[in-house]
Amino acid sequence: MTYSILVFDPETKQLGAAAATGSLCVGGWVLRGRVNVGLSASQGAAPSTFWRDDILDLLDQNIPVETAIKAITDADMGRESRQLAALDSHGNGAAFTGNKNMPIAHASTFENGIVSGNLLDNENVVPAAIAGFKEGNRHMGERLLSALHAAQEAGGDSRGLLSGAMLILSPNEAPLDLRIDYSEKPLTDLTALYERAMTGEYRDWHLTVPTMNNKERGID
Repeated sequence: MTYSILVFDPETKQLGAAAATGSLCVGGWVLRGRVNVGLSASQGAAPSTFWRDDILDLLDQNIPVETAIKAITDADMGRESRQLAALDSHGNGAAFTGNKNMPIAHASTFENGIVSGNLLDNENVVPAAIAGFKEGNRHMGERLLSALHAAQEAGGDSRGLLSGAMLILSPNEAPLDLRIDYSEKPLTDLTALYERAMTGEYRDWHLTVPTMNNKERGID
């Protein structure tokens, strides 16, 4: 019922995640992340809200992402109705897709990233998201938006979209956590919200907020 992308930028050390779905509140349901630890996307026909945080706990213990995915999913009797993707802070990704998720459902890793989806319109959605992210040399947020738009143009969620979200984590900046919880055009609205967040007074203020590498930072 959702498609998502998780990525790591080895140059900036940013972690970036984005998701879209034909249901409500995809950001609150699906995406989680921790600076210098990793990202997770818990989705599917009956997604577990526990998986997304539990796997970050394991990654924080330096457990390999594939081992962490197996540990989380093997322990859940309802796993066949769920899908989980995770990416560690070095760009290593892995995923699990239960066989009760409605076709088409699958995941694909690429260098420093992973895309996963279920209830997709066709098999081209996941590779389209990857190709969209790789287009050009732009800011993380722009590349994530490109991935979401490319996936939807390829067919996306077979029901259409009602919500979209983006999460960007960096050791040198405060988190950027943007959510469109309900809209008839969530990707358009998410793009507009991102543009507002990256300009003007909000952006100026955002750059004064404490970060992982500077927890004492404040307005002078």
